[in-house]
Amino acid sequence: MVIAIIAHDKKKADMVQFLDKNRIILQDERMKLIATGILGRSVENSGFKVVKMLPGPMGGNAQIAAKVAEGKIQIVFFFKDPLASHAHGVDINMLVRVCDVHNVPLATNEASAQLLLNAIVLQL
Repeated sequence: MVIAIIAHDKKKADMVQFLDKNRIILQDERMKLIATGILGRSVENSGFKVVKMLPGPMGGNAQIAAKVAEGKIQIVFFFKDPLASHAHGVDINMLVRVCDVHNVPLATNEASAQLLLNAIVLQL
């Protein structure tokens, strides 16, 4: 199961904390994490194996969207900051659209990410 992880700057610490809380599940050999660049470094520093893409605004969101379209990513966790404006909003909307078109679950906050992760555990 390949899970893409993305987070806006103010949500990166929340994402790392979420991953750490679910470490046992996410470090299972059947799980693989892919992240945008800066978040990927933080996740790696927390002891996770992660494949790093470019930073989100530099094309990382598009790289992840392409992998979703190719069927190489099964779930996307994208912790968005709903209170901030983002210059790369077009990239974000494109990623959401690609997830919708390809019927890939997308969690935009910790509660929805936890529900998806719990569902995965039931399938393992």
